Amino acid sequence: MINKNNKYLGAALVTITVAGMVAAPQAMAKKAKKVQTSTVTEYHHSVTTTRSNTSALEAQLRVLQDEVASLKAQVKATAPTAAVVSADSQKIQELDAWAASVKADHGKHEQHEKHHEKDNLLYFRGGYAGNDQALAATTNTATLANGQIATLGTKGGTNGWNFGAGIDFNLNDNLFGLVDKTNLLGELDINYVDLGSFRAGAVSGVANAAGVPLSNAQQASQSMLRISASPKIKFLKGSAIRPWIIPVGFSLNVISPPSQANTITVLKPALNFGGGVDYNVWKSLYIGADVRYFLATSQLDGTNVNGLTAGGLVGFGF
Repeated sequence: MINKNNKYLGAALVTITVAGMVAAPQAMAKKAKKVQTSTVTEYHHSVTTTRSNTSALEAQLRVLQDEVASLKAQVKATAPTAAVVSADSQKIQELDAWAASVKADHGKHEQHEKHHEKDNLLYFRGGYAGNDQALAATTNTATLANGQIATLGTKGGTNGWNFGAGIDFNLNDNLFGLVDKTNLLGELDINYVDLGSFRAGAVSGVANAAGVPLSNAQQASQSMLRISASPKIKFLKGSAIRPWIIPVGFSLNVISPPSQANTITVLKPALNFGGGVDYNVWKSLYIGADVRYFLATSQLDGTNVNGLTAGGLVGFGF
């Protein structure tokens, strides 16, 4: 019985062994096929991924090429034409001319500051005064019945002194474009003239046998006030020395004492002419000299107001 069982076990082992030998190649073939399929799949996936990345790079490259082309088009569109270049050149020339003019003006300003020149001037002047004739006044003259003028005392003098003040206002820097470096100014001048003293007699109203009124002789002074408004032309702007002229101006003469008896008046208009020079000493300080002549076309009831003044001045520019 045991032997019989052994035989059966041996047969079963042989069968199992043969079956295993037959099944093993098939299993190995299936496994190899599975591995081959997986490898092919991975390869195709890799190829697909590579192709996808290449397509993305190509797309990015095309985008960059499009942007470059767009930039080139913009640069070409904004490139200056010949007309634009010409206009820019003209603008540059205008700017250069403007810069040159600014530099020149700055140089003029420096020259102006160097001499501390001011266009306006407050001045004080004085010196000699002389009249063409002695003034005839109520204090020393009277008209007689026969029309003659009797002298009650001594005649007034024709020489004396003057003192006054004035102000120059600048109106234009180049005489309205006619002359460079030439100022036109408006001047207001007030001047006092003293022609000395004389022996005068107060008329008592009683005449002697000769028809000459009796009087009490006393010392008196004779003077005149001149108020003038004149245009003044001053040359050499920018220089420390400035000569000037007054071509013609208006003057109002006030005499004291008033004109002779029976024709008592004090005001006489006249013309005035003058010339002189100003010198800038230091900063706003000026000194100078001037000569002026005052001319009335007629007498003031027998009184001649024509005369001359000459002297120096001290001024302050502003």
